[in-house]
Amino acid sequence: MVDRQGSDHRGTRIYSIAAHRGFADALVAGIVPRYSEPDFGLARLTLLLPSNRAARTISEAFIRHSGSGLLMPRMAVVGDLDLDETLGPLLDPLGAAEDIPPAVDLTFRWLRLAELIREEQGSSAPAGSALLRMALEMGQTMDRLLADEIGPEELFDEKVLGLLGELSDHWKRGLRLFMVVQDRWLKELMARGQVDPADRRNRLFRHAAKHWRDHPPAHPVIAAGITSPGKGLAALLRRIARLPDGAVVLPDFDLNLDDAVWSELGTAGARDADLPIGRGDAVTHPQYHMKLLLNRLMVSREEVQPWHRAGMAKGPPERSHAISSLFLPPEASRVWAELPPERRRLAGVRLMECANPEEEAQAIALLVRQALEIPERRVAVITPDRGLAARVVQHLRRWNIAADDTAGRPLPQTPAGRILLLLADVAAEQAAPVPLLGLLEHPLVDMGSLRGEWLVQARAFERELRGPRPAPGLEPLRDIAAKADVLPWWNQVEPVLAPLMDRQDAPLADLIDRLAVAGEALCGEDLWAREDGRALADFVEDLRLQARLVGTRISPADLPAVLRDAMDSLSVRPPYGGHPRVAIYGLLESRMTRAELAICAGLNEGVWPGSSGAEPLLAPAVLRSLGVPGGDFRIGLAAHDLAGALGAPEVVLSRSRRDAGGPAIASRFWLRVEALLGERLIDDHRETEMVDLARAIDLGPPAAPHPRPQPMPSAEQRRVSLSVTSLDRLRSDPYQFYASAILSLSELDALDAEPTAAWQGTVAHKVLEEWHKGAGPMHDIASEVLQQMNSHPLMRALWRPRLLKALDWVEGQIAAAPDRVPIAFEQWGEMVERGITIKGKVDRIDRLPDGTLAIVDYKTGSPPSSDQVEQGFALQLGTLGLMAERGAFGGGVAGEATAFEYWSLGKSEKSDTGFGYVTTPLKIDRKRTGVEPGSFLPLAEDFLDDALSKWILGEEPFTARLNPDAVNYNSYDQLMRLDEWVGDLS
Repeated sequence: MVDRQGSDHRGTRIYSIAAHRGFADALVAGIVPRYSEPDFGLARLTLLLPSNRAARTISEAFIRHSGSGLLMPRMAVVGDLDLDETLGPLLDPLGAAEDIPPAVDLTFRWLRLAELIREEQGSSAPAGSALLRMALEMGQTMDRLLADEIGPEELFDEKVLGLLGELSDHWKRGLRLFMVVQDRWLKELMARGQVDPADRRNRLFRHAAKHWRDHPPAHPVIAAGITSPGKGLAALLRRIARLPDGAVVLPDFDLNLDDAVWSELGTAGARDADLPIGRGDAVTHPQYHMKLLLNRLMVSREEVQPWHRAGMAKGPPERSHAISSLFLPPEASRVWAELPPERRRLAGVRLMECANPEEEAQAIALLVRQALEIPERRVAVITPDRGLAARVVQHLRRWNIAADDTAGRPLPQTPAGRILLLLADVAAEQAAPVPLLGLLEHPLVDMGSLRGEWLVQARAFERELRGPRPAPGLEPLRDIAAKADVLPWWNQVEPVLAPLMDRQDAPLADLIDRLAVAGEALCGEDLWAREDGRALADFVEDLRLQARLVGTRISPADLPAVLRDAMDSLSVRPPYGGHPRVAIYGLLESRMTRAELAICAGLNEGVWPGSSGAEPLLAPAVLRSLGVPGGDFRIGLAAHDLAGALGAPEVVLSRSRRDAGGPAIASRFWLRVEALLGERLIDDHRETEMVDLARAIDLGPPAAPHPRPQPMPSAEQRRVSLSVTSLDRLRSDPYQFYASAILSLSELDALDAEPTAAWQGTVAHKVLEEWHKGAGPMHDIASEVLQQMNSHPLMRALWRPRLLKALDWVEGQIAAAPDRVPIAFEQWGEMVERGITIKGKVDRIDRLPDGTLAIVDYKTGSPPSSDQVEQGFALQLGTLGLMAERGAFGGGVAGEATAFEYWSLGKSEKSDTGFGYVTTPLKIDRKRTGVEPGSFLPLAEDFLDDALSKWILGEEPFTARLNPDAVNYNSYDQLMRLDEWVGDLS
């Protein structure tokens, strides 16, 4: 840098710090000797920086450089819009720009734009959350135009209107809607005496540039690390570069690019170009936005001088040449085949490819752990994948390394934010089981009770709530709470949730009030106590204030989606307290930072770079004609972030071959690195050691194959009573009988479960029982039973018609055989066989004209096959016949059992109603398969006696999956560790 005493004040001072030099440390290394005069030399300097994160980074660099202490320069930030930061007082001094109106609140603009869209589109406007999402996208598009000082009048320019013939109807409608709504919005702003925040920023930048032109500051001003190409900011930077004692220092500007490559980047906002942004512009190149900035600074590339100082964590100089070659645009990249070794040298850069994100996070944590063994070595993990960052944080805790993700967590993923969304889900879904239990068992919820006592009652309630979803609202839940014996607990909860059950459209502010009141009642002050609670409080206050001003009304059903869209852009950053030498950054936070080891993780397409979606309202051609780069411009910024990280002394690039959705595609940046290195060099740059360690770190010695379970309970434990249904399970899979009848383990239903066959069977049997007893018409009984079982209306609507048709068939079948008299319905009975009690419930017993009995078993699904009956895996009908002949059911039900029938309620083409048919396991009426009528009960008795002899009274082990061909349930597969041994069966 030119010495102050000999500097040419008429020139433009713009400098570049190469990627390998480490921006923050190199900047400080050049500033300190230039301004470190006695006493207050550095303190007179003003540094203009892009963000608060950058200011912290520069402060740390000053501390490292000084080694002791010094008075640091004054630092002001231009405020990164992507980080939701505002201008510092230097550029927005109180009362200094009285002719610049105040900025409108962005939440107010979002809600008001939604109303304007609704008014403009009328009945064709999207509803609910879709409308508010469109308004959010429209506001973001406005900001993009305003950042480049593009006024609404330019949309009526010939360069835009001339494109209409080329646009599809979709883009025409979007352009028209944007023009009309923006015009109405700006008129409202003018009437309010306000401007958009992006517009006000530009005015403040222009004001500062004009003020410094007329009244140059008495002390030096350096703008460092700012790369935003906005026109207003460019005007300020242009003025700083021309100040007598000012300078602009650009990060990672590539001075090594050939002129041909620089030209291939495109017009990039050149003043003499026909189109500011050409159709063929290389907007995905990491230097494109730098060229755009230089053109708006009205500075040629030749005027940019290298900054001849390097930082403490500088990389090898040849790295910058390799980085330049790595990101060559399409035409220029043809030279890769002839690049000399020094232009493709990536010494110190390793590529680490893992199987999945979990393995990648573990390997990254190992890299961090290894690096920290070296004193003073700093590590930066850089990734846009917040899920991967969270995994790395958790893995580092294995070694008590507290690493903070400086990008923060989205507010919806924090405990306090989750409470608000769960409350909204409870309101939208009318206390559906999943969101309700998620809320009541949330760590912050206890209503002032001891946490343990609260969870005991909540879990008892959960157990009773499992199964198909009950009817909406809180009333059905009162009966469930009574069954769970937690009614006093529920009496505390119900009044808190009751205001959320109103399903009518309401003002958004009122809905948020209800959520806030309910949240505070459930959580107390803990809801607002921590940093996420404070962020939530700010969000709630702002949203309900602006919603009340606008008068926004929505349906409670849309509330969760609206809140998620609004909260997703808010990040809760951790307070200080993490490891001093480990940092985990997002892409925005990583700019200007430097560490001895940089780990760039998540290098897959859609992650780094992220997907580049088009603006939803303005066509790419319209944006180009206005001088605004399209969505691909963000890919160039992501490439620039990677180029900056590649300048570290040691770099690891990391990706996983699969993600949660399946195989992942490697990032275009990753593929370029592989192509640049070529087949000969790529193997030397593979990082495999940490991947191998990651795979081995949790692996113990190989486990011996698990044996097939064959439990042997004692004789006393074996002597349990049998039900006719458990007898089938005993013979087909003794282990399942052991787990159910001896261990007394039963499977829990899922929350909000689909109606199972057992549940449907319970309903059908209950309806038939009441009908047989003369409780009323079949349809009326069915409706009452479904209501009593708290079935959800949707489930009733889907399954009730099928059930009624099947029940109509039953009614018709019985009416068609008046000489066959039902004498027992849903009757329990028991008999004793060899000292063991056999219990069973018969669905129906009919007295036939000849005085014998017919045993009927209702099935909601398919009945057992004849083959299953012959092998002894479906003994229910035969055992019930034995019990009936021995008078087990009482009430005069006695006699010889000669008929055995399954009455299925399933589909049947032969049924008049489309549902219902009768089948029998007996070989009668021309059936080719089945058991001979005279042999059926003796066969059932033999199978019963065999089961008693082997397992109940004998010493046979309860072997798992003894008969694989039988119909088996999977309730106890995990308990028997089926997958660990079933493949070894001979």
